[in-house]
Amino acid sequence: MPPTAPTVSTRPVLAVENLYRFHGPKGREVPVLTDVSFQVEPGRFVCVMGPSGSGKSTLLHLIAGLDEPSTGDVQLAGRSLGELPEAERTRLRRDSIGFVFQFFNLLPNLTVEENVGLPIAIRGEKPERAHVEKTLARVGLEGRLDALPHELSGGQMQRVSIARALCGGQPLLLCDEPTGNLSQSAGLEIMELLRRLVDEQNATVLLVTHNPRDAALADRVLFLVDGHLDAEHALEGPDLTVEQVHARLAELHI
Repeated sequence: MPPTAPTVSTRPVLAVENLYRFHGPKGREVPVLTDVSFQVEPGRFVCVMGPSGSGKSTLLHLIAGLDEPSTGDVQLAGRSLGELPEAERTRLRRDSIGFVFQFFNLLPNLTVEENVGLPIAIRGEKPERAHVEKTLARVGLEGRLDALPHELSGGQMQRVSIARALCGGQPLLLCDEPTGNLSQSAGLEIMELLRRLVDEQNATVLLVTHNPRDAALADRVLFLVDGHLDAEHALEGPDLTVEQVHARLAELHI
């Protein structure tokens, strides 16, 4: 008999359901997020766009379990953050999300190898050099294991940050304005790298940005306006263009 094909999970890596978040004292609450719902399926590249003050940072904190919603739910890998005590929420975040930040957040006194292996070391395990080297090869940084962050360009440091996010095997890459601290050319290289990771290595990426060029490389673009995620005006790929993103931003008066 022929071998049975492996089962591919279709369960969303991330599910955000009817999320509300209010700030301020009782009776004078101000809505920051209003009825936000979306999913990120395995092997997809999803972007959330919005201007400053639209609620992007609050949404990121809720997805990461760093804050709690007023109502609604966030599920990572099928588990509800709201049902978990703090210690388990922290463990789920650590095991489910690889973070890529605008300012890299590399530890300056650690080598590239040590920075990339941090997610494994934090779990109390010893990162294998061969695994770290293989992960660096995925982002085009072969042979830089022993370099220190200050010896790298900005684009190379962000590649190290992406390798760190991949090294621990977390199913979701959460990228918060990953090109915001880079030149145009270096930023484009980083975005093209993320696109290849999705297309060629089945990575799952949630990108938060205000940059139309970056958003145009996603499979789906969602727009967060005054705390509301307007699914009706989402853009669907493939082959989105920067002009399409600009046109939708103008339509939404962003």
